[in-house]
Amino acid sequence: MAGGQERILRGRIRSVQATKKITRAMELIAASRIVKAQQRVAAAVPYSDLITEVVRDLSAAGAGSSAPLLAGRETVKNVCYVVLTADRGLCGGYNSGVMRATEGEIKEDALQGRGHTIIAIGRKAEGYFRFRGYNVGRSFTGFTDSPTYAVAKEVGEYVTGLYESGEVDRVELVYTRFVSAGNQEVVQRPLVPLDTATTEGGDGKNESGRDYEFEPSPDAILETLLPRYVEARVYAALLNAAASEHAFRQRAMKSATDNAEELIKNLSRIMNRARQDSITTEIMEIVGGAEAMSAGN
Repeated sequence: MAGGQERILRGRIRSVQATKKITRAMELIAASRIVKAQQRVAAAVPYSDLITEVVRDLSAAGAGSSAPLLAGRETVKNVCYVVLTADRGLCGGYNSGVMRATEGEIKEDALQGRGHTIIAIGRKAEGYFRFRGYNVGRSFTGFTDSPTYAVAKEVGEYVTGLYESGEVDRVELVYTRFVSAGNQEVVQRPLVPLDTATTEGGDGKNESGRDYEFEPSPDAILETLLPRYVEARVYAALLNAAASEHAFRQRAMKSATDNAEELIKNLSRIMNRARQDSITTEIMEIVGGAEAMSAGN
């Protein structure tokens, strides 16, 4: 009986050791990808800042009075949520945090009589919201750990089209913002229409203090630039989400590796105790047999 228990424990230890090797490898891979993802986030900041500055200057010059992406709706009847999750799991609470935040907003909208449309980015968001019967307009999958600007352009064009056609009255981004390797937070940011804080503060003047001369007109430039601005916002969110995903996965796999090590120690301790019990039992049987033989003589 003890020998059978020892074989079972040895098998469990080998299984946990194999799992530990996998989680350790995934931890190292995620850790190496965090650095690259963080660099991509930092590299996208100057472009985002400059395009925001240009939009502000154009608005200060009087442009945008008729731009659809700047004109908010008096009554918001349908809100579109662009939800950024991962294509894969094994990343702790990364996906669940974003999805819970989105569900909370949708329930709040329902209390105010608003409808919702979900643009699911990542297989986890698509599966979660479709399974629960939410209105999923479209999904984008297969790129969440390494997004490209082409994907951001496609998403931006799609949500812009939804807003301009009147299908939705507001578009919100829900994603995990990358603060540092040890700190990420779920945030909700307005995407369309552009909030007033984005278009306020520009001066529309050059360094000499004179007004800029725009060619073509400020309205024409802004009309071309606003979709690019939306794409830049989506791309920045995708990069933040990718970096956050790697950070969450690195922590989750480190925790799994540590738990595997602890489980191996506990199983080894149990196996050693079972082996000692087996040896003690055999010794007692030998002693008992020897005593019985001596008593018979």
